[in-house]
Amino acid sequence: MALLFEPLTLRDLTLNNRVWLAPMCQYSVIAEDGVPTDWHLVHLGARAQGGFGLIITEATAVTSEGRISPQDTGIWNDAQRDAWTRIVDFVHTQDAAIGIQLAHAGRKGSTYRGFPGEATGSVPAETGGWTTVGPSTEAFAGFTEPQAMSTDAVAEVVAAFADAARRADEAGFDVVEIHGAHGYLVHQFLSPLSNARTDGYGGSFENRTRLLIEIVDAVRAVWPVGKPVLVRLSATDWTEGGWTLADSVALSTLLKDHGVDLVDTSTGGNVLADIPVGPGYQVPFAAAIRAEAAIPTGAVGLISSPQQAEDVLATGQADVVLLARAALREPAWPLRAAAELGLTWRDAPYPAAYTRGKWDDVLTPA
Repeated sequence: MALLFEPLTLRDLTLNNRVWLAPMCQYSVIAEDGVPTDWHLVHLGARAQGGFGLIITEATAVTSEGRISPQDTGIWNDAQRDAWTRIVDFVHTQDAAIGIQLAHAGRKGSTYRGFPGEATGSVPAETGGWTTVGPSTEAFAGFTEPQAMSTDAVAEVVAAFADAARRADEAGFDVVEIHGAHGYLVHQFLSPLSNARTDGYGGSFENRTRLLIEIVDAVRAVWPVGKPVLVRLSATDWTEGGWTLADSVALSTLLKDHGVDLVDTSTGGNVLADIPVGPGYQVPFAAAIRAEAAIPTGAVGLISSPQQAEDVLATGQADVVLLARAALREPAWPLRAAAELGLTWRDAPYPAAYTRGKWDDVLTPA
């Protein structure tokens, strides 16, 4: 059995395999009300049919103002919860688990979705945009200046994450992932490059990590003890004076003590930076956090071939791999991976209706 297709147990949840669908923004809520649609059912449902062990939704806003774009999904009201329930139920029929990524965009909110040929930058209030917030008034390059959050506003965001987690449980989600990466609100508080506060949420490492710890504690208080909580981190800002791998290791150690079960390890996104993008370029960060913080990690970032994914696990660099671009190109990537790694179709996560198209008939195992 390839390691990629070995089960993984986190708390009371056993995942069928270790190839997971990474969160990917779809910017496809045309009604701009945060309610997921048939697009999300088909997008996520196809990957569940395709054999991914855990399906993670796109960044799903915990408040209306927490959306990246007006076309983002949300889970700040019951109508959104009920729409998610339909998607969760279908994914479960495919013997897959599903998680929701809870997010607040902060200063990177109220932006155009940036589809090919469409506008980019901040959406003006007169055309559906809103006033963004952040730890302080520093703007992300090319976006409008945010409003610095009061301590009361910070507390409201913490409560919104907890409310969203409660609704996610009611919808039947198996996992919640707190989005602390890619320059969105939590990451903005973590990094000295975006956090100029002088109160209990700024300055020292302890203060800058306070918001995330409070969110984790608030989510854990309402989320069932047997269900896992994940956190996605950007392990480095790739910029001098910013958030570092050493910071991520220290924070991951704290997160483990506060009930986090796995760190989904990405990088960058908080400031413009020269990032050495290439195959598996973020895997060493997942490896370092796993080794030094003694917490399970997920590796993500230009992992595209089955053998590459298998090698990440075989060398102990991560506990799972998450696919994004590769999964957009090939919704049933795990089914091909199983054949290439030597599994027979009976040991692979095929839906019964798809077995006549099994890869065993066209591939010779590597």
